[in-house]
Amino acid sequence: MSVSAEPTSVDPRRNGSAPADTGPARTDTLRPHAEHAFADELAALAAQDDRPRPARWRLSPWAVATYLLGGTLPDGTVITPKYVGPRRVVEVAVTTLATDRALLLLGVPGTAKTWVSEHLAAAVSGDSTLLVQGTAGTPEEAIRYGWNYARLLAHGPSRDALVPSPVMRAMAEGRTARVEELTRIPVDVQDSLITILSEKTLPIPELGQEVQAVRGFNLIATANDRDRGVNELSSALRRRFNTVVLPLPETPEAELDIVTRRVEQIGRSLDLPAVPDGVDEIRRVVTVFRELRDGVTADGRTKLKPPSGTLSTAEAISVVTGGLALAAHFGDGVLRADDVAAGVLGAVVRDPAADRVVWQEYLETVVRERDGWADFYRACREAGA
Repeated sequence: MSVSAEPTSVDPRRNGSAPADTGPARTDTLRPHAEHAFADELAALAAQDDRPRPARWRLSPWAVATYLLGGTLPDGTVITPKYVGPRRVVEVAVTTLATDRALLLLGVPGTAKTWVSEHLAAAVSGDSTLLVQGTAGTPEEAIRYGWNYARLLAHGPSRDALVPSPVMRAMAEGRTARVEELTRIPVDVQDSLITILSEKTLPIPELGQEVQAVRGFNLIATANDRDRGVNELSSALRRRFNTVVLPLPETPEAELDIVTRRVEQIGRSLDLPAVPDGVDEIRRVVTVFRELRDGVTADGRTKLKPPSGTLSTAEAISVVTGGLALAAHFGDGVLRADDVAAGVLGAVVRDPAADRVVWQEYLETVVRERDGWADFYRACREAGA
């Protein structure tokens, strides 16, 4: 017996309408979902998007890519970039979702895998909340389905007693499901995805039924390539995915742009000072992170010992945001070296023994000798005292 819950019929040309405005809740929410935070941009894209759309997609693949990469629409509407990186990476990811293969976003920590996953789901389905967060304790029910045990005990197995997972809901509604940190999930739980991705079916043996995916369903998974050896994907499951590797920013300017944009967005939600007043400090944080991550100074003259941490773009964003908070609440509102020094130290020195040696050597051989960095050197020394 096959069971599917078809969504309400909608005019395919109007299927790109943005989610309804939630009023004051949008400004009060600390971190709105992408489909709400960027509802105006999604609506503008949908209104001018005259290209073919796959079944139940809110936007065409071209418009989804434009939403992620940014651009200016014919009517002058500016679409802000959500991802700064190779265009082809985004095009391949979007195209994958228009096929019968699932998408695996792979990369080191801080390469915006979760961010890209959320925005892809928001642009494609208008709903980024069908999410399974992978951990070592994620049960199979989180991917398949669970049971309302009160109803199960009272009436036995039935559809009313069944609690659908986000993946089951996405299958029934023709939407995009998300699985974060797939390699953190135990292997036997991971493999519950094989039938879903290959047969597009989720059996419910207790009821003698199944849920068949309707058109529009697909799945985005993310994985940290530093987790190899934790719970590696089986070859059978890996074949069901098209893997797209998200690289680290290629240039200092690109990384500075990413950090500045994200800090501005976060800062607005927290009423923190404007970023332009602290661009010089942001540039220094990005420079420190890139040099230690690459194991060489920007001019290529001095080789460095990299620390044990990843020093990702996401961590740079966190350091700068924390510094802005310090500047706002305990300073004059302008981001300075004193505001970011402790955050940089905390990001670099993860292993108190080995990383502290790396950091001290970098401070004395690079930062101390760099023109215009005397205040940064002094602040970092005081933070580590």
